[in-house]
Amino acid sequence: MTAYDEDDHTTVEIVPNLGMKILHVLTASDVIGGTDDITVDLNLHGCTNVHAVWQFDETTAGEAVVQATPTSTAVSAGVLTVDLGGSETGVHSIIILAY
Repeated sequence: MTAYDEDDHTTVEIVPNLGMKILHVLTASDVIGGTDDITVDLNLHGCTNVHAVWQFDETTAGEAVVQATPTSTAVSAGVLTVDLGGSETGVHSIIILAY
């Protein structure tokens, strides 16, 4: 298992100023679903809590995107850890509804 942190993926605030934020995390293409996990420092985005997390995977590079389910999520000291579900090696998109 490889743990990926803020330096290993891109996080973009989609809706930044409405009380809740939607964060889009895009991983590198070598991340393995069902094996790797990622961390997102919510503090960097002015948040400390999570309302929902969705995961989407590319099944073919740059092509099919399917919904997957993270195997677990946890927030500790404002840092979200997502254990990626699925079994695909490739780009994973994580959508986070945070506040």
